Amino acid sequence: MSHVSKLIATDIESYLKSHEEKSLLRFITCGSVDDGKSTLIGRMLYESHMLFDDQLSSLEADSKKIGTQGDNIDFALLVDGLAAEREQGITIDVAYRFFSTDKRKYIVADTPGHEEYTRNMATGASTADIAIILVDAEQGVLTQTRRHSFIVSMVGVKKVLLAINKLDLVDYSEKVYNNIVSEYQEFANNALNIDSITPIPISALMGDNVVHKSQNTPWYNGQTIMEYLETVEVHDQKISQSFRMPIQWVNRPNSEFRGFSGLIASGEIKSGEEVKILPGGKKSSIKDIVTWSGNLESASAGQSVTVTLDDEIDISRGDVMISAKSSCGESDQFQAHVLWMNDDAMMPGRQYLLKSNTQSATLTLGKLKHKIDVNTLEHLPAKILQLNEIGVCNLSLDKRIAFDPYEENQTMGGFIIIDRMSNNTVGMGLIDFALRRSENIHWQKMDVSKESRAKQKLQTPKVIWFTGLSGSGKSSIANILEKKLQSLGKHTITLDGDNIRHGLNRDLGFTEADRVENIRRVGELAKLMLDSGLICITSFISPFESERSMARTLVSENEFIEVYVDTPLSVCEQRDVKGLYAKARAGEIPNFTGISSPFEAPKNPEIRIDTTNISAEEAANQIVEFLSK
Repeated sequence: MSHVSKLIATDIESYLKSHEEKSLLRFITCGSVDDGKSTLIGRMLYESHMLFDDQLSSLEADSKKIGTQGDNIDFALLVDGLAAEREQGITIDVAYRFFSTDKRKYIVADTPGHEEYTRNMATGASTADIAIILVDAEQGVLTQTRRHSFIVSMVGVKKVLLAINKLDLVDYSEKVYNNIVSEYQEFANNALNIDSITPIPISALMGDNVVHKSQNTPWYNGQTIMEYLETVEVHDQKISQSFRMPIQWVNRPNSEFRGFSGLIASGEIKSGEEVKILPGGKKSSIKDIVTWSGNLESASAGQSVTVTLDDEIDISRGDVMISAKSSCGESDQFQAHVLWMNDDAMMPGRQYLLKSNTQSATLTLGKLKHKIDVNTLEHLPAKILQLNEIGVCNLSLDKRIAFDPYEENQTMGGFIIIDRMSNNTVGMGLIDFALRRSENIHWQKMDVSKESRAKQKLQTPKVIWFTGLSGSGKSSIANILEKKLQSLGKHTITLDGDNIRHGLNRDLGFTEADRVENIRRVGELAKLMLDSGLICITSFISPFESERSMARTLVSENEFIEVYVDTPLSVCEQRDVKGLYAKARAGEIPNFTGISSPFEAPKNPEIRIDTTNISAEEAANQIVEFLSK
């Protein structure tokens, strides 16, 4: 039962090295649940002698006597093994399987069909040369079939093998086969960016047209799946593209050696060639190309090398080395296609982390332009992206990065999105192009600074950020605090949640997306007040930790004071000065924090106030005392 796992656990590097003369084909199997992906892989392994004799002989026969059919593994046992791995939880990852025939070696990304694991399918597709998309002949083209096809197209796979499976269940009907092919071709021709679609009628369970031609489909004269895989031509675009090497680390074991290490993402580099470092554009020439096995005259895509330069220039992890003869974009604003991969929806205005190769930056998702219906390929209006949805939006970064559009260079144009709080990967994206405004807008240096404004006012500017449930007492404390600070001669301003919604944020509602945008705007406004030298007091529910964290990152750490007015929900309801809780309980106010929308309490606020124990006056005194220290 565990022979497949044992094979995967072997030394893959040495396994492939013994077959270096063969071309390598990477492909992905995908489709809806129960379309027969594991059965197809099992049949291919069983009938094609893809497992080598020397490997099989090293596997101990289990109670089912693996290997009793000569060089082949019992097919039912092989498929059982694949199914057992899925039952043990492997569906949450991509199962990569390595095998070989006399003509070729293969890496297959065996991806789950469940909708909740679409993220894993996208991961497998991102490195595939071709995609085998299975369709159940009884079920036809399903939503997940279309979703997987769209993702395959989106990440740049140009060749699709459309395997119409389980034909034995429809009496090997040519009509059923033709109808499915026609429906899929119509869908693909509308919007999918795919060069070729090769349909093949199969029964993976019975072996029809998998390795050998089937007598059950006399009306089909095309290739079998293995004939297609053995002969399909795949062009390795990475070799022909311009040289790109993201710097992984700076290698300086002693004062005489300073090298820059990384995996060559695309193109080729030669000793003596001029290169450029991005961002910035500093130039030098290649002195040596160093590897463990010795220096090279040249190196190309897929090789990990350490490069030394003729000049001593400043380079660090996250920079990108390119050929000086080529051009490569630099920007901090983009349009991108985004596949959302998290249960919590994508929120425009919320900050995340972007990682592209070795480059990292803080990312703010701009307004969603549209999401894409994977069934009709229509562009639909939307404010957020839910799990497994695909959309087009603008991105803003806190610094410029080097990039190529994904269509031109998949390595330089792809990125992942990471949640700042959980550190989980929540999305993947493909850069379409840099926004022109990023080139036309420049930061204007001003002679009057935040420091000079603060000095004029004889104070240290701060942002005092009140957060807590409605009715907790935030506004009351903030009002008293500002009066006390003014009596001490301080220059202040208070931004109150209700007041701001009468003007600046009057266009926003109370959905989660609107709440995120509300706090994003307030955070930017508070920063402007801070830059003017003021002590800025903000009083907002601000229910989400990520937005409060975003507001904090806009200013220096010692300039932000979070005040959590920690009043229990029951007490807030008893007060209910505005009558809001009663309406929320009656269902008249949707998305009400504490009732139908969550409040994420601060974990480490600078000040925590319990208004059940102290008055608003005492709370304000406590904050003044904190500031005086």
